Amino acid sequence: MELKPDNQKLIELAHYRMPFGKYKGRYLVDLPEPYLVWFQQKGFPDGKLGDLLRSMLEIKTNSLESLIRGIQKHFPKESP
Repeated sequence: MELKPDNQKLIELAHYRMPFGKYKGRYLVDLPEPYLVWFQQKGFPDGKLGDLLRSMLEIKTNSLESLIRGIQKHFPKESP
């Protein structure tokens, strides 16, 4: 079985902003890694936000932020 990235999910992750708290309005890629680690220790929120935060921690842990920044640059968010 071949694993393929889900392009739409990566684009969504690149453009998703934190909906609450101290970092409200910031792109998830701009959240400090210790904040994401804190969520990991305390428990990620349920649902989509938790999944996105978990993914972003994995991306930051593996120093792949440039991948997300490239997506932000080359795949601008579509206006509703």
